[in-house]
Amino acid sequence: MRNFYVTTAIPYVNAEPHLGHALELVQADVLARHQRLRGANVRFLTGTDDNAHKNVTAARAAGVDVRTFVAANTERFAALREPLDVSYDDFIRTGFDARHASGVERLWQASADRGDFYRKSYSGLYCQGCEQFVTDSVCPEHGTAPEVVSEENWFFRLSRYESRILSALENDIRIEPAARRNEVLSFVRAGLSDISVSRPAARSGGWGIPVPGDESQVVYVWWDALANYVTALQGQDFTRWWDQASRTHVIGKGIIRFHAVYWPALLLSAGLPLPTAIFVHDYLAVAGTKISKSLGNATTTPADLATKYGTDALRWWLLADPARVGDTDFTEERLVDRYNKDLANGVGNLFNRVRGLAGTIPTGPDIALSTKVDKALADFDFRAATGAISTAVDDANRVIETSKPWQLAGSEREEVLSGLGGACRSIAHELSAFIPGGAARVLNEPKAFPRLG
Repeated sequence: MRNFYVTTAIPYVNAEPHLGHALELVQADVLARHQRLRGANVRFLTGTDDNAHKNVTAARAAGVDVRTFVAANTERFAALREPLDVSYDDFIRTGFDARHASGVERLWQASADRGDFYRKSYSGLYCQGCEQFVTDSVCPEHGTAPEVVSEENWFFRLSRYESRILSALENDIRIEPAARRNEVLSFVRAGLSDISVSRPAARSGGWGIPVPGDESQVVYVWWDALANYVTALQGQDFTRWWDQASRTHVIGKGIIRFHAVYWPALLLSAGLPLPTAIFVHDYLAVAGTKISKSLGNATTTPADLATKYGTDALRWWLLADPARVGDTDFTEERLVDRYNKDLANGVGNLFNRVRGLAGTIPTGPDIALSTKVDKALADFDFRAATGAISTAVDDANRVIETSKPWQLAGSEREEVLSGLGGACRSIAHELSAFIPGGAARVLNEPKAFPRLG
């Protein structure tokens, strides 16, 4: 039996979660549930990035002790489990979990033993939103001017691993969609420079993981955060889920270089296996602008939306509407329209029609829907996967219209109803990875998907 390890990026906790965080959680959850459905052993990890300087800045602005502020906000992210119905197996808090601090120290020491660190002074433009040095006068991600920062840090010899990273990207690490793979390949082929991997501890008041052997510095948040994918795995878990598993990261497009370049370099330096796949989603937007805590346009929380419209409606919109490539505008009207069209008028209506004709949902032959869903999810295309389910619903409805089973009798009627029952059961089975609550209800409840609005 194969092992499948799937992770999300871990978000800063300088503010409450927004819909963009929900998108990534639900996408990773579908991959985890789908693999379980296919018989794989699955481990699904998510968590929070507690050690970012942004968290320190937000706590100071709120007049709250950093530890208290961060602890409260990590709970907000962990609490998305119920309203989004996500099935994560582990939730790591990088500022509080003993596994993480000790794991980061081990990874740092492994790189140090290879001679991959050196200390030097550096001056450059630093974007607080990205928590990284940038070359642009305006950060392309946040649209803000970076500040000039001069400091002395530890640097990592990224340039030493340029050829090995390029080879891994060309041959070993799968990146979807292809446009993101090409973006990373172009970046690496242009040449890699060494990167700063620590920050002065004084800047954050000591918040963060101290550099081993140099407590005047804390480990740079991105080195710290990326490590969570392996620090969460201890002993036999590490062997099972990192050495012997398919290793898939689900991330947003803004952090692809960290995951597809810096993270593989860290792993190569530490002598550890590389990720198997990196699946990259674009952003959710409001009126064409990315939903962002820093931009202040994250006005409706995922929990509020789930309360107002239901978990099925929210999950289905997050999976069926966003484009595989390109940002997608969110409105509550779009959520309602998608739910009513696909679930209330589509799935729910079909099952009610078949139940009305047969008295129950009959058993019947599988309609081979699983192959189409498998292919779509292998391509990290949730719109295609949900579209395959909706097409199966439309096909079954056409069978009802063309065969008119209410006019049939005997074996002919039984054959048609058996085929419809098989279609319904296949649809419910595949739906269980996408909307587990609704999929569990639809076989037995006439009003599994009541219309909204």
